[in-house]
Amino acid sequence: MRFGAVLFDCDGVLVDSERITNGTLREMLGELGWQLSPEECMRLFVGKAVKDERALIEAKTGQPLTEEWMVRFRERRNVRLMAEVQAIAGALDAVKELHRLFDGRIACGSGADLPKVLMQLEKCGLLPYFEGRVFSGHDLPRSKPAPDVYLVAAKSVGVDPARCLVVEDTITGVTAGVAAGATVFGYSPPEAGHDAPDALRAAGAALVFTRMADLPALVA
Repeated sequence: MRFGAVLFDCDGVLVDSERITNGTLREMLGELGWQLSPEECMRLFVGKAVKDERALIEAKTGQPLTEEWMVRFRERRNVRLMAEVQAIAGALDAVKELHRLFDGRIACGSGADLPKVLMQLEKCGLLPYFEGRVFSGHDLPRSKPAPDVYLVAAKSVGVDPARCLVVEDTITGVTAGVAAGATVFGYSPPEAGHDAPDALRAAGAALVFTRMADLPALVA
């Protein structure tokens, strides 16, 4: 095969969480005085870590983004995720097949905090296929769009990044994968919460697909 490993983003690629997380964020920003439509909030924050948007949030709300607020946000977000989050349609079967095809050489590199990523993967039945190979940009010097999380993920499976396939659904994530030297496939279904096909291609995606069930055949 052309690739030696597959590296997945988490939110929006493996788990259908963006609507839930973004909804919680929009509610809490509204409580601080910044009213956003669901579409505006998605456009501004999908694919990005909330803490990395501190300057924007503080400018729009006129209030400091405190650690206490971040703790409350994560707590409220996690309650909703535990109740509502599901795997992306077709993701579980695709992950199972790619885990088999690549003899376990798959990993997850997320821009979200690690406890959230692990919780979601476990709830959706995906964690056994990524055990010990789940990484967060929060734990590294730089998060996406920097390549750090994908460089670490590639190292964990013992494959040169140039022989890795990265699967992403946002401009930020595609940029990170390209910067790592990997080939990137963009996932862009019609549902809200994913960047558009043209935007993913412009960021460097080599191919854009709309059904996660198609991924194993595209890779092989």
